[in-house]
Amino acid sequence: MEAKTNEQFDQIKTLCLDIFTKKMQDYGSAWRILRSSSLTDQIFIKAQRIRSIQDKGKQKIDEGIKPEFIGIVNYSVMALVQLEMGHADQPDLNMETSIEKYHYYYDKAKNLMLDKNHDYGEAWREMRISSLADIILMKLLRIKQIEDNKGLTQISEGIDANYYDIINYAVFALIKLELEKK
Repeated sequence: MEAKTNEQFDQIKTLCLDIFTKKMQDYGSAWRILRSSSLTDQIFIKAQRIRSIQDKGKQKIDEGIKPEFIGIVNYSVMALVQLEMGHADQPDLNMETSIEKYHYYYDKAKNLMLDKNHDYGEAWREMRISSLADIILMKLLRIKQIEDNKGLTQISEGIDANYYDIINYAVFALIKLELEKK
């Protein structure tokens, strides 16, 4: 099953990277001016919308939860770039560098997932998409608290670890959404 998960993670990467690349072509790296906290809030909005759609069972904007999970993956990668580089005053990354960084952070999240998946035995496959959304929201609230604490923690993982987990939970949801339609 782990080989299948590895393959599915790569398929989702292709999907998310395609959107990221197209948005880079449209907007360049305008996202580089965002502070990490602004990216956290952007991801929070997407996760809140997913939960709202799940709770209400419908939406008024003709865009379901799948694009929101894709956005969560992509904004989380951007947030990890911002943690590494800090925010810029002007867009400063070209397409090639942005995509290199995308591959680096997505693959790092995937490697973390493979290690955890080994230990947890693919337990995520039994989870509901609503639970994955809730866990993402919880992780975002943790990040917000750590940001409010100026990045300091007493015993907990840092902001980056939470972003990696968010990527992985969003990818799990996307895998499950892809499987449900088949």
